[in-house]
Amino acid sequence: MNNRPTSRFRRAAAIIAGLAAASVALSGCLYAMIPEQADPKPSATNAPDTDGVAADLLPYYSQTLTWTACGTGFDCTDVTAPLDWENPGAGEITLSVVRHQAEGTAIGSLLTNPGGPGASGVDLILNSLDYAVGADLIENYDVIGFDPRGVGSSTAVTCFDAAEMDDYLYGIPTATRGTAEWEAELLDKHKAFAEACEANSDGILPFITTINAARDMDLIRAVLGDTQLNYLGYSYGTFLGATYAQLYPEKAGRLVLDGAIDPSVPGLEVGATQALGFESALRAYMQDCLDSGECPFNGTVDQAMTDLGALLASADRTPLKNGDGRLMGADSMMTGIIAALYSQDSWSYLTQGLDEALQGDPTTMFLLADFYNRREGGTYTDNSSEAFRAYNCMDYPVEDDPDAEAATRAKIAEGAPTIAPYWEGPDSCEVWPYPPTGTRGEIAAAGAGPILVVGTTNDPATPYEWSESLADQLEEGVLITRVGEGHTGYNKGNVCVDDAVEAFLLDDVVPEDGLRCE
Repeated sequence: MNNRPTSRFRRAAAIIAGLAAASVALSGCLYAMIPEQADPKPSATNAPDTDGVAADLLPYYSQTLTWTACGTGFDCTDVTAPLDWENPGAGEITLSVVRHQAEGTAIGSLLTNPGGPGASGVDLILNSLDYAVGADLIENYDVIGFDPRGVGSSTAVTCFDAAEMDDYLYGIPTATRGTAEWEAELLDKHKAFAEACEANSDGILPFITTINAARDMDLIRAVLGDTQLNYLGYSYGTFLGATYAQLYPEKAGRLVLDGAIDPSVPGLEVGATQALGFESALRAYMQDCLDSGECPFNGTVDQAMTDLGALLASADRTPLKNGDGRLMGADSMMTGIIAALYSQDSWSYLTQGLDEALQGDPTTMFLLADFYNRREGGTYTDNSSEAFRAYNCMDYPVEDDPDAEAATRAKIAEGAPTIAPYWEGPDSCEVWPYPPTGTRGEIAAAGAGPILVVGTTNDPATPYEWSESLADQLEEGVLITRVGEGHTGYNKGNVCVDDAVEAFLLDDVVPEDGLRCE
């Protein structure tokens, strides 16, 4: 039985950096290599902010950064942080940081986080700066990306090699879905994965938590020489930002939290709400597909959803063979569907993929699933899946309530009938090497000042109700609503949202609470 969100529940919220722009990534642009630049712009000379820092943390807060060119217009550095913030002498980790210095006169640093947990903030800024932030922010801020502890180029969680990861993410179970044998088979896979993470991650797993990552952000703020943190966080990055504001309200500057996670919602409810969110987005896609006249399905939305359910059930019984020899079952097909639902710009890829799949060809559906899982040419471009599991297994408390679990399953079955069969499975965190240390509860961030929360009305990954809730919880939360489809709201073409966010970040103009952007 699942005590916390199943692996599917948790995975659904992952990897925000660019999934909302899948059409860009699928054209091969998102992860293009950046050529090195010989002479970076001279580094800023702000001294580290060590005001009020405890003596045992002073060596970290007073460190001097050495910047080196890492791309045209970018420079990179490493920040040394304590492995255990409660025991700073217990060891060290490295945090990878990238900076794009302001093209005009900098008003300070703007730290960014793309979400996940597990998405690389370094990759986001290096490879898609203008997707992460708008032109006015690039002009006026030193834009900072970083890989949180456990992620990417920082001291990283390491688990499987590529072949093992293929089996873990794409393998077809031998047992029949929903049976005790199926549960046991998947739990054995989760156990092998967890054991590999423990064996290969050099003792960092118990310290991969959002609270520790928020403390790392304060260290980055300080060594950059900023007295307050200005921050733009997407999806999971909203939880990270809200946690920061709760821990360091006096250091919280201008914070924007886009596509919010509700920190008070328990894991089972997270899974159910996301399932309903993706079903809603899938229905919106299907209506658009049917209206286009080029849809592989016919009839009403309900009829088309039934036919899609039949396609998934067929792939579950008889997986589709790809040109590279891989087999696509229903779970991987659902991963591809979810990937495309993060942005309306990606719906055409979903139409193409489903059209091909109905003819027995999973090529485009594999392209979508591979993008979601960060798989390219048989290798994995980052460790986002490993870091995702590590954070969630430490952040979410154990839930042991069979009645609540049964009610959650019933809610998903009723409200998300197409997705429901592929939204369950044994909890991967059940076999994690360490018990969780995180809690779920409201965040008020008393004393932090105004914090902007941006919510999109039909956001599948972080449903709008979570943004409403977080804005209500925060002592000075200000809600901006983007009416539309897709994940997150800023820099997605809505001038109303963009103007409000940028006026706040640039000029400290607080918009009217409840601003609604059609």
